[in-house]
Amino acid sequence: MPFIFVFPSLQGTRKFHRLLHDLEVNCLQHTNMDFNTRLTHALQLNVPLIVAPMAGGPSSVDLVVAASESGALGSIGAAYLSPDKIKEMTNQVRVRTKKPILINLFIPSRIPEVSEDLLQEAIQQTKNFRSELGLPVPKVSPPYEEDFNKQFEAVLSLRPNAFSFVFGTLQNDYLKEAHKQGLFTIGTATTPEEALALEDSGVDAVVLQGVEAGGHRGIFDPLASDPNITMLDLLREVKGKIKVPLIAAGGIMTKDHVTMALRAGADVVQMGTAFLAVQEAGTSEPYRFKLLESKERKTRLTRIFSGRLARGLVNRFMEEMDLKPNAILPFPAQNNFTRDIRNASTAKGSADFLSLWCGTGTGDLWTGSTAKLIEQLFLE
Repeated sequence: MPFIFVFPSLQGTRKFHRLLHDLEVNCLQHTNMDFNTRLTHALQLNVPLIVAPMAGGPSSVDLVVAASESGALGSIGAAYLSPDKIKEMTNQVRVRTKKPILINLFIPSRIPEVSEDLLQEAIQQTKNFRSELGLPVPKVSPPYEEDFNKQFEAVLSLRPNAFSFVFGTLQNDYLKEAHKQGLFTIGTATTPEEALALEDSGVDAVVLQGVEAGGHRGIFDPLASDPNITMLDLLREVKGKIKVPLIAAGGIMTKDHVTMALRAGADVVQMGTAFLAVQEAGTSEPYRFKLLESKERKTRLTRIFSGRLARGLVNRFMEEMDLKPNAILPFPAQNNFTRDIRNASTAKGSADFLSLWCGTGTGDLWTGSTAKLIEQLFLE
């Protein structure tokens, strides 16, 4: 147990509290010595943790700031944000912290062809849901998602410490420009082959996303079935085959999980689900309620929300629509098509139609502060 010397003449003063704070910081920095890796050094982190980019709400300004201020890498999930919104959110973060941050995007997808027959089938199969939520027939037309070029230009202008992406390799011109601006680049792989392709493309690090991970799977081919490789198996297969640092993601919920991942060869862990219920997360109330409803959270992979495989809590929309695979539009058209349903479900306070992204990890979720959770995971 560390000794703290209390000086009576300082007790109750600001000077006294500053002294205690400095003592605490020194103790934490000493504890962090065991966590020095290539990535903590490169990204100037006190702990080997990236709080995952969770687009669509959970990755709030408060969460990004709290994660970075606690010595981890806070992440802005910007995939669904317009360039102006990316700038606005990043600037709000920068006002409150000068610590390292990351911005994440989905790399551009080929605009899919959606036949009129498929669209009408999708409209028919979701008609009852929209009627229940008081929604009109949706108008769906390309390009279905934000303009990646403009999003990327916004990221370059903001110059975050790190830029990560999913769904494939980034074109060489983009990668060169990111490096030119001093961005540390991180790709996402779900197989050893994808990890090797990312290294060959020139990224600075690779996220190895196990099948346990919540949210969208980073599979390169949007139509491929899931490779179903766990995080630890991915690490074991990839370690020693590629030279860039490895980031472990998927099912990491506790200090023991962190230790296992680091011992298996990860330089840093990326955790999302564990932070969904913290005070600072922008997780909606119905989403938060479902997360905390049970320690045994039932999840599975589905395409019904976006057209791409993603892992989330099983709810009514998933149960009913998974039985109708012929009514699912390709990514990202399906994401655009179901957005009105998801927004209306949130407004109604119902989790029945939400994309409740969540990993396979079980047990109680932490509902206190981000700083305290990081302390429990790495510093206690």
